[in-house]
Amino acid sequence: MSLNIPGLVSLSVFFMLTLATGIWASWKSKKDHQNRNPTEMAIVGGRNINVFIGLFTATATWVGGAYINGTAEIVYLPSKGLLWVQAPVGFALSLVIGGFFFVNPMRSKNYVTVMDPLQETYGNVMGSLLFIPPLLGEVFWFAAILASLGATMRVILDIGGSLAIIISACTVTLYTLLGGLYSVAYTDVIQLVFITLSLWVCIPFVLVNSVTESIYYTATHQSYQDPWIGKIEKQYLGRWLDDFFYLVFGSIPWQTYFQRVLSTASRGQARLISYLSGLGCFSMAIPSVLIGAVAASTDWNQTSYGLPSPLERGESAMILPLVLHYLCPAYISIAGLGAIAAAAMSSADSALLSASSMFAHNVYRKILRKKATETEVLWVMRASMLVFGAGAASLAFYSNSVYDLWFLSGELVYALLFPQLCCALFAPSTNTYGSAAGFLVGLLMRLLAGEPALSIPPIICYPACSLVNGTYSQLFPFKTFTMLLTLGTIIAVSHLAVVLFQRNLLPCGWDVCNIMEGTSTRIPLQQMECIQQLEYGTNSIALPFAFSSNELFKVLAE
Repeated sequence: MSLNIPGLVSLSVFFMLTLATGIWASWKSKKDHQNRNPTEMAIVGGRNINVFIGLFTATATWVGGAYINGTAEIVYLPSKGLLWVQAPVGFALSLVIGGFFFVNPMRSKNYVTVMDPLQETYGNVMGSLLFIPPLLGEVFWFAAILASLGATMRVILDIGGSLAIIISACTVTLYTLLGGLYSVAYTDVIQLVFITLSLWVCIPFVLVNSVTESIYYTATHQSYQDPWIGKIEKQYLGRWLDDFFYLVFGSIPWQTYFQRVLSTASRGQARLISYLSGLGCFSMAIPSVLIGAVAASTDWNQTSYGLPSPLERGESAMILPLVLHYLCPAYISIAGLGAIAAAAMSSADSALLSASSMFAHNVYRKILRKKATETEVLWVMRASMLVFGAGAASLAFYSNSVYDLWFLSGELVYALLFPQLCCALFAPSTNTYGSAAGFLVGLLMRLLAGEPALSIPPIICYPACSLVNGTYSQLFPFKTFTMLLTLGTIIAVSHLAVVLFQRNLLPCGWDVCNIMEGTSTRIPLQQMECIQQLEYGTNSIALPFAFSSNELFKVLAE
């Protein structure tokens, strides 16, 4: 296969257009908002992103390279099929639930990142631990996107994947570094339009290709492989439900989502963007579903690709670019390649901005240097973009392990961060002890369940755990079980800790997290012996009546 010169030229034009749009957006934001907080401008766009831009950037964030490629791949795989394509419905429901339940409490206190309520409720130390899973998730996500794009370039353009990874990483890092959320949001508009038009232009050509059977027929009938509609066998129902709940609820506690809804001018706009982007996310999966169905209905022996088929060659992950390349005219497949590149960049810039925002705002400003100026925080954010971008590009060369690590870190966000966020927003009585216990229990239970992709054998074999080809497979919905166990642990241990200190079953001096400070609840003295006697100099004073905690501190101060 020779170098695809027209494709290389068109892709170069797209990259330059994206970079120019990002630089223009950076200049526009600085010109129009000269007197605004620079850090807030970079992270949440000065809370001034309009509904149109917000809708496009929220949709484009989820409709990434993994979304359109993965949807086509699952439809194509004989062992999966359409019934296993859960991301479109899962992401759509996630955005609707996020808008209905999470937007108002996050907007009411003008939070900047998803970590703010966690640090406010559980403290900076616990917040720094909870920061680790989403940080790893964002970096691995960025790396996985770059790896997917590099593989696509290698197939379609016959250029080195390493070159594509480096160019993509540099482009995304540069315009994100210059303009923050404004650059990301405006480039997302260009990218989403490009994805939509390019994929839909390719659809008529792949549907009417002479080497392809009717997808209506092959949906339910055996042709070149099993029907692409797929089926859910009874023993796999638990896994199907587990994956579905993971997509619905595990997609909420990400900074990439909250960065969008926190950047609008009002709560109403934020909720509207969340609802409409869910609809947009679902509709953007339709071209990928059709392409996957066409791939399952194609006699690959009649194409220049030949036999064995992509499935037999182990190239099913590349099925979308393969269909565009071998079933479309050359000038049309170039447009499809642009769609893949646009989808990859629309998610990559969001992941980079998210990771650097949380580090600069929640770690550097709130933990490492509390007196840092806004300009200093902004430069730390830019420096972290360079570090995370370089790290993700380096990891992208190890594509298989990067995907596995991304999946595992995403599951940790679901099992650990989602219940923590729910408790911080909707169960304010929870405290640091419960948060720490939930974190440890959730992390331990998830790791003990094993991870076949990383060759980690399970220590805990849940019901229906089976050994297939030397690898253990957990068919029980253990991810959701771990999430619920974490949630229950946070609530139970938080309540237990309060009871133990209130009833003096544990000395008040052991309250290292200071959960009893500042409470205004009146506590009967017989239930709180630790405040019955106060040391005043060398004398003890018996208190014959009940104090609130605030009143007690006033007495101590006197």
